[in-house]
Amino acid sequence: MTAGILIPDVGPIQRASVLGRVNPLVKLGIALAWLVGMGLTLDVRPPLILTLITLIAGLQLGGIAPTALARRIAPLWLAVLGIVLANLVFSAHNPDPLATELFRMGPLRVTQEAVDAAAGLGARVLSIISVGAVFALTTDATFLIDSLVQLGRVSPRFAYGTLAAYQAVPKLADDLGTLRATRRLRGLREWHPRLIVGMLVRAIRHADQLAIAMDARGFGSGPRSTYRPVRWQPLDAVVAIAALAILVAALVVSR
Repeated sequence: MTAGILIPDVGPIQRASVLGRVNPLVKLGIALAWLVGMGLTLDVRPPLILTLITLIAGLQLGGIAPTALARRIAPLWLAVLGIVLANLVFSAHNPDPLATELFRMGPLRVTQEAVDAAAGLGARVLSIISVGAVFALTTDATFLIDSLVQLGRVSPRFAYGTLAAYQAVPKLADDLGTLRATRRLRGLREWHPRLIVGMLVRAIRHADQLAIAMDARGFGSGPRSTYRPVRWQPLDAVVAIAALAILVAALVVSR
């Protein structure tokens, strides 16, 4: 793998934190269980409880800086606000004459049922976003791929190829900046459809170099040894049990 395609990983504080040391497969399982659990209720309280617990866990147990967490989720929270407003305005409950009307603004009629449905949907999306952000900020990409290969029995060629492609994305951004600077020096417009051709050529070259590097390391040629063995640990069980208990408690609140 060429050195130019590496991207910054999670920081040493997050990597050494409690959540950083939990196996990524456990965290993926928790996220999936919470997602299924949120689909079992329309109440707004369970997703909000899980969102609050996720953010607190990310700050206290994940070593995430509040500013870093805010930068990651703030734009997505704005998207959630748009989803809530769209579902509130265009809800099928608003034209229903049997629905409880809250207020009317011109031709717009807003009902209690529409507010409940929009709030429940927004809370669930908010919870998914928060869980995803905390997972991304506390999970080392290499640790995740090693766990998928060694414990999840995923093909090494596919897993490490995906990791390499993920790490190549910042390199493509650098290539775009280089092409724009080149056009600027030549007195041309920085943005032009021909940039797509240049980016395609650079992407093919990077893919070719990456394929040669992986073949040189013997990916897909037979059994491989592991440089970083990954094993289950007691912390994984403790976190999994605690997460399931939190999910059950949140669902009980809705009842």
